[in-house]
Amino acid sequence: MGRSVYYITTPIYYPSDNLHIGHAYTTVAADALARYHRLKGEAVWFVTGTDEHGMKIKKRAEEAGVSPQAFVDQIVAFIRDPLWKRLGISYDDFIRTTEPRHYRVVQHLFTRLQEQGDIYKGTYEGWYCLPDETFWPESKLVNGNCPDCGRPVERVRQESYFFRLSRYQERMRRYILDHPEFIQPVSRRNEMLGFLEGGLEDLSISRTGLGWGIPVPGDPEHVIYVWFDALANYLTAAGYLSDPERFARTWPANLHLVGKEIVRFHTIIWPIMLMALDLPLPERVFGHGWLLIGETKMSKSRGNAVDPLALIDRYGVDAVRYYLLREVPFGADGSYTEEALILRTNVDLANDLGNLLHRTVAMVQRFADGIVPAPGSGPRPLAEACAEATRAWEAAMDRLNLSDALSAANGLVRVANRFIEDEQPWALARRDRDRLGTVLHDLAETLRVLSVLLTPFLLEAPGRLRAQLGLDAPVSAMGEAAFGTTLVGRTVRPGPPLFPRIDPAAEGAPPAPTSDEAALDIADFRRVDLRVATVRAASVVEGADRLLRLTVFDGERERTIVSGIRAHYRPEELIGRQVVLVANLKPAVLRGIRSEGMLLAGSAGGELALVTVDRPLPDGAKVQ
Repeated sequence: MGRSVYYITTPIYYPSDNLHIGHAYTTVAADALARYHRLKGEAVWFVTGTDEHGMKIKKRAEEAGVSPQAFVDQIVAFIRDPLWKRLGISYDDFIRTTEPRHYRVVQHLFTRLQEQGDIYKGTYEGWYCLPDETFWPESKLVNGNCPDCGRPVERVRQESYFFRLSRYQERMRRYILDHPEFIQPVSRRNEMLGFLEGGLEDLSISRTGLGWGIPVPGDPEHVIYVWFDALANYLTAAGYLSDPERFARTWPANLHLVGKEIVRFHTIIWPIMLMALDLPLPERVFGHGWLLIGETKMSKSRGNAVDPLALIDRYGVDAVRYYLLREVPFGADGSYTEEALILRTNVDLANDLGNLLHRTVAMVQRFADGIVPAPGSGPRPLAEACAEATRAWEAAMDRLNLSDALSAANGLVRVANRFIEDEQPWALARRDRDRLGTVLHDLAETLRVLSVLLTPFLLEAPGRLRAQLGLDAPVSAMGEAAFGTTLVGRTVRPGPPLFPRIDPAAEGAPPAPTSDEAALDIADFRRVDLRVATVRAASVVEGADRLLRLTVFDGERERTIVSGIRAHYRPEELIGRQVVLVANLKPAVLRGIRSEGMLLAGSAGGELALVTVDRPLPDGAKVQ
């Protein structure tokens, strides 16, 4: 029949406690990718779920005075609803390792591998990390602690079944070398090749005396241990044994999306299991970075976890999803702060996107009786801008670079806002109605294209945006991103702000100082070294959608300034302009560039303008 389904998975989460924003990050990213592939017209099988066995679950259940099954049932119910439901996770299957279909698969795999000599019984003696539920030989410990999480390990000696990882070591190494796309990003691939160079030891895959797990066939004193059990979920959810027809269409997985801390299990242990079973390996395993609190990984055990439901209650689901996918370059670590969430929402969503929609709908109402006009004459730069943004967006999505995809959409928003200032529709209404029709139409059409590009990421805003443009149907296909005349004759319907600005003070920021506290002494003011300077060079900062790199001359020397004005100024229009420089500001490193000062600017609403002088002055002239 041939494979015809795009199969994407998250890791299955360990329900020893409620999940936090770090788990939401992984799952929202997978959801955005699943929605993207559905937009492209592909059949998608999107799977998430829970890994419910192991010593840690048993201990937590004992502490709670309930059975392990009752303990996990309660947490799984919370994960599915309200957590995944409110985050809009559009999974097709939620796999639980306590389900009969999974028991059947795991025991089948164990028996098959045992019969062909890949599983044998022996005695394990080594070090065990309870939080990670992982055995380690002494040679792998770091300062006597677990090499993955850094926490203490305990000495264990017991009878165990072993999986012959060592038999497949060279075959695994060769596969990684021959398939450079298999492990991404490249840094994770290099880590795994380095791990293989240290040699593989056979893997202990059973425990005795636990009682909470899948029994070893024919030896019920042993239960099959966590990773052999958990990793097999990807086969169970694809229909292995239960639905051979679906399995033929679905396997191998196109993408396992996992946190970087479990890349080793998914790129060495799991593919070796598949090799031993003579099954195809997944096409790609992507190990994303962590959401950090300061410099520390967010985790339940560290007590620094952030509740995503509290953020949704406070800021709305679209703001939370947008922040998670825009703020962190996919594959790298990122630092979570609520201040950054507020800033992203206010700047990108309220000021830029929301303001563009409000201005466009208001101008169609004012200058075209509320009806989107047909385009008239003159150049149409927004048509090419939409095409270019869509190409960049699609390429970024195919690379799994979700932040860059959103950056492409943001760039289109900025181009459209600048287009309004360049064309000045309010002036065209008095002197060139034909050109006005083109401008209004193309602004509305650009917003419609943006509704397509935002659909994988945001749940509510694309539909609300389309409703204000007179469209009731949701986005259904990627082809709708083509720039055209869909909106001609549609009646716009003004609505409330797409994203109301968030007042940080209302969200718990320190109160503003009183007038007496805020008063500035003249001596303090004179400490600020304000000078006139001329911009000699300007360029964009690659990978930063708001930053420009400027070279300015302050009368004494050239200095580099990194300034967040890219949304309002093109680099070429700044060269030769005199600006006002804060010359004695402490240097800062932004995106790897040392910035030696700050330019003064004024802002109101979504507008920003640099402070300058009304006639030429010598560079270095004092501003007082």
